[in-house]
Amino acid sequence: MSNVCSALNIVVRKARMHDIRAIHGLLLTCSADQVLMPRSLSDLYGHLRDFYVAEQDGSIVGCCALAIIWDNLCEVRSLALDPKIRRRGCGRQIVNTCLDEAKSLGIDRVFALTYQLAFFQALGFEEVSKDILPQKVWMDCIHCPKFPDCDEFAVARRLS
Repeated sequence: MSNVCSALNIVVRKARMHDIRAIHGLLLTCSADQVLMPRSLSDLYGHLRDFYVAEQDGSIVGCCALAIIWDNLCEVRSLALDPKIRRRGCGRQIVNTCLDEAKSLGIDRVFALTYQLAFFQALGFEEVSKDILPQKVWMDCIHCPKFPDCDEFAVARRLS
């Protein structure tokens, strides 16, 4: 599956093994900007199949993952864009690609933890209490250095 963010000639496609270092670099850059939490290389290798990348002229300029969390629940995570393509529609394209995959898997509920509340609200997500995400808390959040004082917003959307 690939989609094109035509204004910038960017193709959104499933990530491949040789994309991991570029994905890691994007995530490190965005975590330094305090836009998201960092992920280790070993974690990325273990979750390669969750990722989509945005590729422009042979370079990875964006990424996003769709992680299955529980029965009928998945998470859009690790959305990172090169600063030069932000606010040009490609973040929307890569998240919509993840949402399309969720639909194709028969998953109806999607959530994200984010510092970019307005971006996700523009995509139809609504702010929710983190209390409705116990599987996420015990899977990932418990290992976060900010736990239990998370400052991200929880957002969710139904796809049906």
